[in-house]
Amino acid sequence: MNLWKETWDFSKIFEEMDKEFSEAENFLNRVFKSANENGKGLVLSQSTPYYYGYSIAVGPDGIPHVKEFGNLKPSQKGLIQRSDVRKPLVDSILDEKENTLIITAEMPGITKQDIKVSVGNGLVTLQADKGDKKYHTDLPVKYELDEGSAKASYTNGILELKIKVKKPSKPSAKEIKID
Repeated sequence: MNLWKETWDFSKIFEEMDKEFSEAENFLNRVFKSANENGKGLVLSQSTPYYYGYSIAVGPDGIPHVKEFGNLKPSQKGLIQRSDVRKPLVDSILDEKENTLIITAEMPGITKQDIKVSVGNGLVTLQADKGDKKYHTDLPVKYELDEGSAKASYTNGILELKIKVKKPSKPSAKEIKID
């Protein structure tokens, strides 16, 4: 019995991935070369790490969601814009059994006392500041959250935030007598 209706050619998948990574590497090489030749944009130093990337995840709706992270981004002009504030790599998932939104953020080099988390107005804001380590991100949330239930922990550079999702109130219907 064949469970697959079609066969997968994994070599083509990996060839396509290799092509995409090669194009990304060429793009970054052009950006760095342009920045150094023009003397504009980024002045590279050996003491500060530079990183920029994407996280791609397919949601339960089957739609891929792309998130950027890092402390530099390619600008429209092909030069690099560096920021002292890093956008951390963040992942969020809704635990439907517990009716809880779980947000995980990678924020190394700080302590839990350096972190500020706020929840409200459809946003979860994560920020931290300790010396040259600065993080900030605003996460739009499509659920109504119970701010009072929020619990956070920070271990080995990973912040985990758990917030209960408010159950939607059931609309009460009142029968209207017709005169």
